[in-house]
Amino acid sequence: MTSTPSTKGYEVVDFANIPGVPCPCGTAKRGLADVDDYPGTIHVTEISTDAKVHYHKKLTETYFFLECGEDAQMQLDDEMIPVHPGMCIMIRPGTRHRALGKMKIVNIVYPKFDPEDEWFD
Repeated sequence: MTSTPSTKGYEVVDFANIPGVPCPCGTAKRGLADVDDYPGTIHVTEISTDAKVHYHKKLTETYFFLECGEDAQMQLDDEMIPVHPGMCIMIRPGTRHRALGKMKIVNIVYPKFDPEDEWFD
């Protein structure tokens, strides 16, 4: 869905009203995807324990961790990084990644998220 720029100087997103969609990590609610003059998307993602290793050729993702289990980790290429609420990780294009353990994150994606740019080895 595409919208024209608002006549207001702001946009409001209520994630309670956005349906979740399956993603390699679990379930994502994707905001601002339909706002033409915003260059990215903001996701609230519930990560399951069975996240799949994937990468993007064009997208940069920034994970901000809201909630994490005690054993939560991120796999970034061949490295395992323990994570906890309040941490942030920026993931450049080409970096293979996945979340391990249950967590809830805000994911800021530039440019706008494109499901065609999810790649699996």
